[in-house]
Amino acid sequence: MTGPVLGVARSLSGRRWIWRQPADPVADRLGLGIAQRLGVSELLGRLLAVRGIGVEAAGSFLDPTLRALLPDPAVLIDMDRAAARLADAVRRGETVAVFGDYDVDGACSGAIMASFLRGLGCQVLPYVPDRMAEGYGPNLPALRGLVARGATLIVCVDCGTAAGDVLAGIKGEAEVVVLDHHKAEGPPPDVVATVNPNRLDCDSGLRHLCAGAIAFLATIATVRALRRDGFFAARPEPDLMGLLDMVALATVCDVMPLTGVNRALVTQGLKVMARRARPGIAALLEVAQARDRPSAMTLGFALGPRINAAGRISESDLGLRLLLCEDPVEARGIATMLDAVNRQRQQVEAGMLDAALLEAEAQVQAGRAAVLVSGAGWHPGVVGIVAGRIKERFNRPACVAGVAEGLAKGSGRSVPGLDLGSAVIAARQAGILTTGGGHAMAAGFSLPEARLADFHAFLEARLAAAADLPTAVDLAVEGTLAVPACTTELAQELARLSPFGSGNEEPVLILPRARVVRADRVGKESNTIRAFIEGEGGGARVKAVMFRAKDGPVAEALLARGGGPLHLAGHLRAEEWNGATTPGFFITDAAPA
Repeated sequence: MTGPVLGVARSLSGRRWIWRQPADPVADRLGLGIAQRLGVSELLGRLLAVRGIGVEAAGSFLDPTLRALLPDPAVLIDMDRAAARLADAVRRGETVAVFGDYDVDGACSGAIMASFLRGLGCQVLPYVPDRMAEGYGPNLPALRGLVARGATLIVCVDCGTAAGDVLAGIKGEAEVVVLDHHKAEGPPPDVVATVNPNRLDCDSGLRHLCAGAIAFLATIATVRALRRDGFFAARPEPDLMGLLDMVALATVCDVMPLTGVNRALVTQGLKVMARRARPGIAALLEVAQARDRPSAMTLGFALGPRINAAGRISESDLGLRLLLCEDPVEARGIATMLDAVNRQRQQVEAGMLDAALLEAEAQVQAGRAAVLVSGAGWHPGVVGIVAGRIKERFNRPACVAGVAEGLAKGSGRSVPGLDLGSAVIAARQAGILTTGGGHAMAAGFSLPEARLADFHAFLEARLAAAADLPTAVDLAVEGTLAVPACTTELAQELARLSPFGSGNEEPVLILPRARVVRADRVGKESNTIRAFIEGEGGGARVKAVMFRAKDGPVAEALLARGGGPLHLAGHLRAEEWNGATTPGFFITDAAPA
């Protein structure tokens, strides 16, 4: 299979449909072998094969377990030192400060460490800096304030790797352990331990873990150290598995690849979350009206944006407070506040987005490889979301900055294969940026307004390969499916490939030459199209849905009465409603047949 799928070089949304992996007799035979070994459909077997899963590994991929996939925490450099210091703090009943970040990964890793240490008898002082007043990472006034409140150990989670100079300012006043995953530039800080798989000298092979997962591994290592000393002879060990709901939330929302151990962490974490035992998460699920069994989509689209919103435009520690809250009534109040803040964030974003997209389009049409847009008064807490929207729209690395009093503060998002974090770090090292750092897919920065053009030119040079990318992201297709084959059984079987996300995308399937029997707009804002689809020869039908179906060619084609046949691209899913399970086809794109 070469060339566009079904000849679709430009769909109704302007995308080219391509095979995720062209026809390969070896992959086809491997897929058949997997299907026969596991007793699954040939389609599922081939989907596993094109994901690079062999016959021997297929079973553990479909049923990922921590027993099989969780690494020994000691493979991370400094982990044993960190665990020993944390175990000492537990034995002595020390006051420990947990200094985090204001995003979901920071809130989750902070809550994991704080709840773990509290459960073992430590006095814990959680702290999240204010994005606007303090910025990202440790700052000396905050650290000294924590020391003044009695902290003898400060655990930096999701931050600290690049804060060596700041952390040196409290040397002799308190000890520091760093649990982080951000890209390192040089030697680690001079502290007790810096556990970071992205340290230049760490060969653990765990660079794909978020801070929440690193914090979880630290709890395992600490329990191991305490167990060796007989600490649990007269008391029960903590239930570390109960922390996995927060590990899953952090992993999905920090867009970590859902392969290997991350796949097991998220799979098991979703099972923990389904019990709704954590009052804060249970309240947020309820406020978000996410009443079905949680999925990776629930984490990424319902919970994550609400927790992130607080750090962007409100009280930066609201998300952490929610995750640590043990009172259901109080948790409901915080969750309601986060929901309101998220609506406010959406309004702020909408006010910036149109102008940002207009300028970005002009840059793309002018042939710029990377987009950099800025605006006076643009909220620094929302620029990252706008950068993500631009990246999605134009398939280009995108940076967006808000300007106030001659200073530009911004955030960027990249596309696969182009390391934005390294480019931003290099720009800071070149003296263009005042601050800057991040990882391959996301970065933050600040600089004098007068140097924005210099920064843009620097990005153009470092990310020049982006100029060759199409302006609309190709749609990677994994198979075609006849309407009668859209059964509940097949939908449930495909769900075994989940959790879906970065590194393990939900398979896109095509319904060729399908006809829309009936379609209408539904939902509070009429932004969803519900349709019934039948194959070219009539007969069997399947319900189809398209979300965020604003006016445009795809929506017009679906709603057209008596329209011609369409090739429909989307996902086959099993839906549960009132105790019944039915198949549903979730449309992402369409093309005239």
